[in-house]
Amino acid sequence: MAIQSQRIVTAVLIGAAFLAGVDLFIVNVAFDEIGHDFAGTNLSELSWILNAYAVVYAALLVPMGRLADRTGQKRGFIAGMGLFIAASVACGFAPGIWWLVAFRVLQAVGAAAMTPASLGLLLAAVAPDKRASAARLWAMTGAVAAALGPALGGGLVQLSWQWAFWINLPIGLLLVVGALRYVPDVRHDEGTPLPDLVGALVLVLAVGGLVLGLVQASDWGWTSARVLGAFAIAVGALIVFGRRSARHPSPIIAPALLAVPAFRWASVATLVFNAGFGAALLGAILWLQLAWGYGALQTGLAIALGPLAVPITSVLAHRLHPHARPGHMVALGSLLFGGSALWQALALNPTPAYWTGFLPAWVLGGVGVGLAMPNLLAAAAATLPPAQASTGGGVVTMARQVGLALGVSMLVTIVGGGDRDAAFTHAWFAVAVCMLVSAATALRLSNVTPVEEAQPRTRVAPRRVGGAWLPARGR
Repeated sequence: MAIQSQRIVTAVLIGAAFLAGVDLFIVNVAFDEIGHDFAGTNLSELSWILNAYAVVYAALLVPMGRLADRTGQKRGFIAGMGLFIAASVACGFAPGIWWLVAFRVLQAVGAAAMTPASLGLLLAAVAPDKRASAARLWAMTGAVAAALGPALGGGLVQLSWQWAFWINLPIGLLLVVGALRYVPDVRHDEGTPLPDLVGALVLVLAVGGLVLGLVQASDWGWTSARVLGAFAIAVGALIVFGRRSARHPSPIIAPALLAVPAFRWASVATLVFNAGFGAALLGAILWLQLAWGYGALQTGLAIALGPLAVPITSVLAHRLHPHARPGHMVALGSLLFGGSALWQALALNPTPAYWTGFLPAWVLGGVGVGLAMPNLLAAAAATLPPAQASTGGGVVTMARQVGLALGVSMLVTIVGGGDRDAAFTHAWFAVAVCMLVSAATALRLSNVTPVEEAQPRTRVAPRRVGGAWLPARGR
């Protein structure tokens, strides 16, 4: 592949990851405007604009990745992009809050189809010794998109909140044209069984029940029959999901895949880190708007300065310490983000003080994200062969989306009632606890060696066990 064509392929596939990531967060700063248009909605109801997308996106990532491996990743990528674009247009025309949530679910289906396919196509287009770097770039783009979403949303909301969705139409069409013309197709597992789509629905039920119970606990009561019922459904569905995963010939999460220690711990750390990140991002936005009275554009610009540290930190860290253990980088990033949360808890007060009370801690958090997020996916992808890139990337990204949904739910639960200032302080402490757990989990990755550093003289081919590929082993 010519260098110019490879650059275009990389731009198209990274652009798709950016679009899917940014759409998860672009509506954060539009909550107030959407609430005004759909009178009578509260924070719990508005949170489903984020959570419905995140839950469905998470549950479908792996089966969509499997379908892409089976039927052709380019086909899955373009089909997913088409649905994503159509649903984005429909979101802008939604006549009510629950119509908007329904169209967001369709958006999530499209995003779930194009996201793992984009990673698989990207890793197939680069040389083997560059795959970890490509995975790091792909993950960093998602992190930047998630953090810059509020800034972009703040600008678009000045036109109307609908433009937070309609902007996907021109960008998406440009990516589709680029994919049709330049991206080569990849197909790995034509003869494998269809993925467990019933298992995907069970996973939606499990995560959705947990999120429902957390979000509505402050309104319905923690001991109410509805909240306890939601938690019971979540536990029951999770048990059913585990049994299906152990028995189905093509499960959503193959047990053999989780038998790879680095992959397993990277997935757990990803979930916990993103729970804290999701809570912190929405918490910062709500604080700026509710406590300091910032408008959508002012909030977006205030949030944007912190994410500038994400790509800078990621690039500098990799250049200065190219052979650093991913687990160490993730642990350091988690601790820095946790420190920034404690700083916010101690520094923020009802008197606006952006430059001294908010920004320094927010930039420190951006440094933590720049160290942690790209290395989480790189640590997982470095242990998997290209044929499992879509599925493995889907599992890690699924963990990220579930974490984000749980983080948003945690934030809504904590700040949904009682004294506002005390509630936000408690929320920042909860974020710090998540980051401490993430750091401890990431240290289990300390024995993972980056691909560029691993140069064994001979290798045993990857082997298939229980529907998943175990990584090649050096001798």
